[in-house]
Amino acid sequence: MHDHVDRERLASFADVLAGELPDTWASAYHSLEHKDDLTELTERIWDLDLVAESLAQHPLQHAVVLTRQDGAQLAILDRHDERDGFLIAAVAPRSLSDEAYSGVPEPNGIALSDDPFLSAELIAGDLLARYDAALAQARYNAAATVHPSQPDRIVLTWQSDGSLAAINVSDTASAVLTRNGFVHNEQTGMHRLMGNDTFEQARAVRDAGQQLRAQGIDVALQHPSGRIAPTVTSSTAPPAPTAVRSTTTRGR
Repeated sequence: MHDHVDRERLASFADVLAGELPDTWASAYHSLEHKDDLTELTERIWDLDLVAESLAQHPLQHAVVLTRQDGAQLAILDRHDERDGFLIAAVAPRSLSDEAYSGVPEPNGIALSDDPFLSAELIAGDLLARYDAALAQARYNAAATVHPSQPDRIVLTWQSDGSLAAINVSDTASAVLTRNGFVHNEQTGMHRLMGNDTFEQARAVRDAGQQLRAQGIDVALQHPSGRIAPTVTSSTAPPAPTAVRSTTTRGR
C-alpha cells in the first residue's frame, strides 16, 4: 500500500474517531517527515504490552495523536498483523516528572477494528477508564513531591530531572512565574521550569525572584531532602541540582 493511501486511511479513521469519543478531541497527523516528533511520541507511549511489542518490531512511520481539552493524549498507530484495523495507546504527559509515574500501572493500549464507531465505544468503555485513573494518580504523585507555597512565600522544589516546581501559587505569583518561563499545569495546579539550559533556568529564577519581591513575595528553594534553602536574592542563582534523573516506570 502506498504511503499516501496509508496516510489517508489513518488520518480519516482518526478524524471520525475523534468526533465519536466522549468530550472534545483534536486530531493531529505526524508523518515520517517529522521524525523527531515520532521519536518523542514513541518514548511517551504509556504501554508495556501490546503496543510496546508492536513498536519494538515496527518503528513508527506515521501516527495520529488525539488530544483532549485537558491535555490527555491518545496515539493511533498502524496494526501490523493479518487483521484490518489500528492500535491505540495512552500517551504519558511530558509535563510530569519521573517520580510521578512511580507505582502507577500503565494504562497500556488496545487493538481496534477499522470501524471508528465501534472503536469509540470500546475506547470509552475500556482504555479511557484506565487512562484517566492512571493520569489522576500520576498528577497526585506529582503534586505530592512539591512543597506547597504560601501567599507571601513561593517555594521552588527541585525535581529529579533538574526542573523546578511550585504549587499552591496565588494568581499574582502565577502571572510572574508564567512570564518568566514557568509552565502552568491546570490539572495539578503546578508551575514548572525545565532545567535543560541551567543558565537560562537560573536567570529565570533570578528575574522571577526580583519581580515577586516587588509584590512582597519571597522565593525559597527546596531540595529533594526537604531542606529549604535561604530566600533567593537578586544576586543569587539557584545551585545546580544534585539529584540524578531516575528511570521512569512507564518506559517500555
